[in-house]
Amino acid sequence: MDKIVCSVIVPMYNEEAVIMETYRRLTQVMENFGESYELVFINDGSRDKTREMISELCKSDQHVKMIDFARNFGHQIAITAGMDYAAGDCMVIIDGDLQDPPELIPEMVKIWRSGYDVVYGKRKSRQGETFFKKFTAKSFYRLLRGMTDVDIPVDTGDFRLIDRRVCEALKQLPERSRYVRGLMSWVGFKQTAIEFERSERFAGETKYPLKKMLKLAMDGIMSFSYKPLKFASYLGSGISLISFIYLIIVLFQKVFFPTSATSGWASLIAVSLFFNGIILLMLGIIGEYIGRIYDEAKGRPLYIISELKNMDDRQSPRFKL
Repeated sequence: MDKIVCSVIVPMYNEEAVIMETYRRLTQVMENFGESYELVFINDGSRDKTREMISELCKSDQHVKMIDFARNFGHQIAITAGMDYAAGDCMVIIDGDLQDPPELIPEMVKIWRSGYDVVYGKRKSRQGETFFKKFTAKSFYRLLRGMTDVDIPVDTGDFRLIDRRVCEALKQLPERSRYVRGLMSWVGFKQTAIEFERSERFAGETKYPLKKMLKLAMDGIMSFSYKPLKFASYLGSGISLISFIYLIIVLFQKVFFPTSATSGWASLIAVSLFFNGIILLMLGIIGEYIGRIYDEAKGRPLYIISELKNMDDRQSPRFKL
């Protein structure tokens, strides 16, 4: 087998409307580039015809490889599986919806050859997205950067090129609640950005609705920061101090000004509900961390593969099939 210079990792979930155009553009870019390559499609438990369409591409083009999950394990896990099985000297991670331009790959490879280990795409603009999504995404990246000691670049997604040695370093990180772009910053190496205009989705619907975006945000914060726990501790200490001061004031009034000390069930219930809400908030934050510890303790594999195509008997460094 010829040595593969560049592996293009493409996670897919219910993308039958866009897969042929994605394949066409990726193939055109890589063929014109003139380097040896492979297109690694990960079918993340799709319920449409995505799996069948990738299988047909594998039959007609040996450059196309397929990792077929036994069920839906999630976007970040699909990226991880792609990196586990990719054979290239460098890997490009790109979503299948064509919002990130495949035509940028040759420039990424050129920058990689100049000595950089990670070349991440930085969005100058985001077309076809609502104001709410743009605002929340921008706020989240800056909040995460402020909460962690790891330098996670703002306004970046998973679209990036990584060197083989970065990939090998990432394989040593077994955690399950994965925020891959944060892990890539955590492992270090020489990194730089390449700016681009993010286009509208070519076809189909977004696979990251608000619920999944919130989960990804929680994974990012909980994986790289203990500040929520510190916040809960500081908040609890502050409320305890305020409550103690208030108790002293009430006792002082009761002893020295008994006629001015008034009682009221409404105010008592309001204060009680407020403090109970704060306690539940702190318990929820602690519970998020405990839940992640529980997931890690179970030791289950990150993913289960149903089928591999055109993989030349490759084995995952994490799990044997």
